[in-house]
Amino acid sequence: MFFPRSPLRGAPRGAASDHATARATARDKDTRPAFTPATVRAPAWRTRAALVAVAALTGTAALAPSAVADESPAPPPAEAPEGLFGDADPQYDGVWRQSYALLAQHTAGYTPGEEAVDWLAGQQCADGSFLPFRADPEQPCADVTASDSNATALAVQALAAVGGRQDAVDAGAAWLTGVQNEDGGWGINPGTASDANSTAVVIGALAASGNDPAAAERAGNSPYSALGTLQLGCEAPDDQRGAFAWQPDPESGDLFGSDMATVDAVLAAYGSGLLVDPETPEAPVTPLDCGGGDADADAEDEDEGGEESDSSASETADEEPLSPQARAGSAGAAQLVGTLESGENHLESTPPGGEPQPDFASTARAVLALAAGGHAEEAMASLEWLRAHHGEWDGYASDPTAVSLLVLAAHATGGTGEDFGGTDLLEQLGRLGPAPDSSPGDESGSGDGDDADGGSSPLPWIIGIGLVAGIGVGVLLSFRRRAAENGAENGAGRDAESDAVDGGSPENGAAGPDSDGTRSEKAASEESGPGADGPDEAEGSEGSAGPGSGDAEGERRPEQP
Repeated sequence: MFFPRSPLRGAPRGAASDHATARATARDKDTRPAFTPATVRAPAWRTRAALVAVAALTGTAALAPSAVADESPAPPPAEAPEGLFGDADPQYDGVWRQSYALLAQHTAGYTPGEEAVDWLAGQQCADGSFLPFRADPEQPCADVTASDSNATALAVQALAAVGGRQDAVDAGAAWLTGVQNEDGGWGINPGTASDANSTAVVIGALAASGNDPAAAERAGNSPYSALGTLQLGCEAPDDQRGAFAWQPDPESGDLFGSDMATVDAVLAAYGSGLLVDPETPEAPVTPLDCGGGDADADAEDEDEGGEESDSSASETADEEPLSPQARAGSAGAAQLVGTLESGENHLESTPPGGEPQPDFASTARAVLALAAGGHAEEAMASLEWLRAHHGEWDGYASDPTAVSLLVLAAHATGGTGEDFGGTDLLEQLGRLGPAPDSSPGDESGSGDGDDADGGSSPLPWIIGIGLVAGIGVGVLLSFRRRAAENGAENGAGRDAESDAVDGGSPENGAAGPDSDGTRSEKAASEESGPGADGPDEAEGSEGSAGPGSGDAEGERRPEQP
């Protein structure tokens, strides 16, 4: 998640001292084994660090400096450079939003523009890390302590997805493992205390770059060990069991559940980054096993179920046991589902001094987390809420990160985002940055799709050719029908003339009777002539491809002119 930063320190505004306190507190605590849930007391968001964390994690990145008492004067806004998505000041989130945009385009089947990929790769420092934004990439990164684990991890995921930048991907992953904390996790900047969100996004980067996150250990602790120390256990209130905290309280060391920390930690616990496979096998949501109570009652009910109980037990026995991190992920997912259901399928956040409001970003990432665990039904409920309400997300249409999050959520559940509650998210994203080099509609896949210079996809030409061909067929059939009708009229005229010569009468039909009451051989011969065949032929032609049918066919199948 994006955290607002002090322009001088590179840390969250006003939170540097709290980071140090939290780090000292965490290292003084007993080391817990991987994914052993920690103890929690009653929630109490009292500390300044907690307020900053809530603001950062709930999408209120534009928190006013006065809200956190940052006395440093803000520098003038930086102008967004060419090749970057979005036109807002990129100082705090340039790499972050660019990475999201590239991931969204890639997952929807587009080939991101080379200019956009070059811009992101060009932001990398010589040591493999990324700053939130480098105004002058030609200059070396002077302050490596300001390197951002979150920005680096997202950039690694994006560059790994688009391909062709393996050196940059490997360098970024190497830097991340090099600054890993002794507890196995990561903070926002090198040397800062581990937090759930930073650790989670790095896990996603390691997985995307082809590395096993569990194998990345420091002092015997893996990233999953770090997340385990931040998960609330059975001593927490019922509705908080399985949730994750961002960091321990810097004063007491207590853990307080955070929706944002939970969604990111659950996604990481399932071993996934932001690109979630929509074909993930279905799996049940398993709450934290605290023993006794409802769990015993449920077991008794199942035993009374006879054959159904036996079948369920058999299926459970055949299932592959979950890894410790997957069990922790499922426990977190269960807590998350309960929170979503109580909130009408969306999460809420309360900015400092504000009122509770829908948290669209958290809800979108909750869809990713649930889908990554195979909890498709639960994920779809929140996705449908986003479809219906995303238009209420203030400013989302001009925010590449917000639009991209919705695209990624749609992809995780098997969609594309091109018709998201009446919004074409890919078109919206395309208006915020460089056009992709190719789109799913480009048959050649050669990268000759829409571009900033006005180039266009071959699809309109195919449709046009199909329409012209259809019109031509219709005109041809129309001429043939007219010719047939004229032939019929001429034939009828000749029949009438012949009948008059033979003594027939117009009132008696096309060929009048002979004096002996029979039709003349001449009249019979005239009836079988071309004048009679004409209408039949025209009618048969209309049945197989009537006038205008070529138009319809051209519109339905433009790829077959």
